[in-house]
Amino acid sequence: MSLTERRAPARPRSRSAEPGFGPDTRAQTTHVLGLELHAPVFIVSAGLLLLFLGLTLAFAEPARDLLEATLDGVRGRFAGVFLGTGNLLVLLCFALILLPAGNIRLGGAAARPEFGRLSWLTMLFAAGMGVGLMFWAVAEPVAYYTDWLGTPRGVEPGTEAAARLALGATLYHWGLHPWAIYAVMALALAFFAYNRGLPLTVRSAFYPLLGERTWGPIGHTIDIVAVVATVFGLATSLGFGAQQAASGLSTIFAGVEDALGTRLLLIAVVVGVAVASVLLGIQRGIRVLSNLNLGMAGFLLLFILVSGGLLASAVSLATAGVSYLGQLVPMSTPVGRDDAGFMETWTVFYLAWWISWSPFVGMFIARISYGRTVRELVTAVLLVPTAVTWLWISALGGEGLRQVQGGLGGLADGLGERESMALFHLLEQLPGTEFTAALAVLLVVIFFVTSSDSGSRVLDAVTAGGRLDTPRMQRVLWVVLTGVLAATLLFVGGEAALGALQAGAVASGLPFAIVVLALSLSLLIGLRQERERLSARGMELQPPRGEPTRGRTGLSRPQAAGCAYLLGPLSALLLLMLERADPLVRFHAVQSLVFSAAVLLLAVAILLLAVPLGGLPLLAWIGGGLLLLRACLVALGKEPWP
Repeated sequence: MSLTERRAPARPRSRSAEPGFGPDTRAQTTHVLGLELHAPVFIVSAGLLLLFLGLTLAFAEPARDLLEATLDGVRGRFAGVFLGTGNLLVLLCFALILLPAGNIRLGGAAARPEFGRLSWLTMLFAAGMGVGLMFWAVAEPVAYYTDWLGTPRGVEPGTEAAARLALGATLYHWGLHPWAIYAVMALALAFFAYNRGLPLTVRSAFYPLLGERTWGPIGHTIDIVAVVATVFGLATSLGFGAQQAASGLSTIFAGVEDALGTRLLLIAVVVGVAVASVLLGIQRGIRVLSNLNLGMAGFLLLFILVSGGLLASAVSLATAGVSYLGQLVPMSTPVGRDDAGFMETWTVFYLAWWISWSPFVGMFIARISYGRTVRELVTAVLLVPTAVTWLWISALGGEGLRQVQGGLGGLADGLGERESMALFHLLEQLPGTEFTAALAVLLVVIFFVTSSDSGSRVLDAVTAGGRLDTPRMQRVLWVVLTGVLAATLLFVGGEAALGALQAGAVASGLPFAIVVLALSLSLLIGLRQERERLSARGMELQPPRGEPTRGRTGLSRPQAAGCAYLLGPLSALLLLMLERADPLVRFHAVQSLVFSAAVLLLAVAILLLAVPLGGLPLLAWIGGGLLLLRACLVALGKEPWP
């Protein structure tokens, strides 16, 4: 099945199916020059953005100083807000996976997914690959290893410990935390649209907290903040894309200069292509580009894995995973750290960027997740893109670190003043440089186009009161406005464009972090009300016919049995306590305990015999891999039942 091949379309219920949810947003729609606009949200958000653009261009120097002061002030004073938000959302996601509310189906008990599971997971993969990963997958680990702008945990740069932490810290910034933010946003948008029949806008998720006030000034303000945050998040990504594409072109063509003029010209060209994509529609525009990009990204990843050495790539994969798990808690703690500068410069920026980007990614995921259960959506969004990101960063970042350590090519001295060149310096040391560099530039440009096209659809939906059938020229308007904002930030930032892009994301992410926290509370209230409503109708989360029965964990019997292997003795003991009456779960929990005991005995033997070559890490990865394989086989019903 292709990415866009759908099953029989299943539409969310109309708002009339759930009475008492406020006035229809069409009543607040105004028609101007053939456009259909939600008057308060569109006028205010567009006005604020145009005002920012006008003042920034008119007063470039003061604007640069103000952006720098804003960036420093927010990072220094509100680091705890960003880290606390990310941590709470990660915990919320795991709670939603485990709690009975995870059985709630988006769209109602009779709803069925519009996309097959493989197509759906592939589209989540596509959402996880973007301009940001192209830009930072090489540059970020190299920056941490060489102390370009601080080192994680205050580690000594240029050491083996620095190399391990460089991969782990990079994966931390691109792993569970951003995808937890996206998962909560996507779930909130999907639940209130498909299960409550509300407009597909951010304000709808606040109905349990605000009631009918959702459709008044408070609701308008929420959507306005969402629009502004999304525009700045998009502009940040597009700015990075323009920088990297210009660097790539200068590598391929000697006559092309990696300068501001080239970047601005690239933005203009890409905006033009994105406008064409919008006018062609999803089937002939963004669908074709997305499928093309997935294929090219997969080819580039495979090329780097093979050219850099499969064994070395496997070592990088293991190193990144172990380091990430080891640093997950320390890097999530905002107090008592000896690397406050690193946390403020890197971690706060990333969390702010993800928060400001969340309405865009969240709405994309929500629109393709009709018919999925809460547990299915959260588990897939949290784990599938994280796994793909782990592989991508391990391959590209690991190869970049090996070139730095070996003193090879342009990365021998670190990033220098052109961090956007990191990927192309790496490719210069591998075969077929001209071809792979051109492929990388094309990847960045197409990611640029698809992000702009998709982002315009999200912005258009929010500023049109949740409507999805608006005139295409409205999406064209948002494509152009986002491109102009990205160009403005690059122009004002000048040589310090990175700081200007970061300032835009951080400043817009701070107020939206508060919105996301309140949205999470409202989502929990909405899910509780849904359970109560189903219970009152005698439909207490009944599984579809043929689905295995569920125990106290809310998981099906195969899923619970598979989970007994996930965390070894910890998950086995937990499931023995919760599901001790189920012979199937009890059987696999005991097997998990026996296997864990055997691994422990081997570990003791390795310590006593002083086995060299990293015997313990190797044993841990082999044991963990076997447990994970066993968990998947059992959960999928591939293992015989006792």
